[in-house]
Amino acid sequence: MPEEVTLVPRPRVLVCREIFQEAYETIEAEADAEMWTEYLPMSRSVLLEKIKGVDGVLSMVTERVDAELMDSAGSQLRVISQFGVGFDNIDVAEATSREIAVGNTPDVLTQTTADAAFALLMAAARRIVEGARAVREGKWETWHPLHYLGQDVHGSTLGIMGMGRIGGAMARRARGFDMDVLYTDIARRKDMEAELSLRYVDQDTLLRESDFVSLHTVLGDATYHLIGERELSMMKPTAVLINASRGPVVDPMALYQALSAGEIAAAALDVTEPEPILMTTRF
Repeated sequence: MPEEVTLVPRPRVLVCREIFQEAYETIEAEADAEMWTEYLPMSRSVLLEKIKGVDGVLSMVTERVDAELMDSAGSQLRVISQFGVGFDNIDVAEATSREIAVGNTPDVLTQTTADAAFALLMAAARRIVEGARAVREGKWETWHPLHYLGQDVHGSTLGIMGMGRIGGAMARRARGFDMDVLYTDIARRKDMEAELSLRYVDQDTLLRESDFVSLHTVLGDATYHLIGERELSMMKPTAVLINASRGPVVDPMALYQALSAGEIAAAALDVTEPEPILMTTRF
């Protein structure tokens, strides 16, 4: 008699947002996959329903992966894979206690994020968005020697809060503009200091001396509203704040008040709290 063949069921995977087709096909080759293709993320109730019975989930920053979600998935859930570098939306301790592996994609967006952060710095310094808005609104009547002057980037001081991969990439870009670079981090990075001519300072010194303050920290209890009323009041009135980390690193009401009162010159934000940013008031 022929040997009895036991068929092992293919794992089930939920992909929480639309990804590149080539990547999805790679998942489909190994698992029975379902991908959410709507523009907006799933509502919480839909997510809790769709995750039932899956063995793996490809999550985004838009999903809160907590004990409730893991309970809804079931005990067979073995992998939570984050589409991105940051994973503050995932309860890693809870996943670890359930022996669920958690992965992310470090370093894939280091240079891209640094490009975007430096572009924000340049746009705010040189008032690019304001000038473009004036042109589109038909307000460009003639050249004027005092209009949209902005401030120089070359030779200025850049303060980087968080000297990880992206912070280091930001510092490398600053070298091309002969900027003095100060930084804070949970640990001193002497290797990078020598390579990039960095100066390690405390947070208050960085805020007081920097013309541009660029945020590249992780989001956690210690960095929630890291930049608030006190910190903004210490910055130069000509300073620009750039946030390329996570929205809640900055207290949004404190930032609004500082901008309204002219305590700082501008803010260039890749991320906000909440997202999307509330548009009831236009800065």
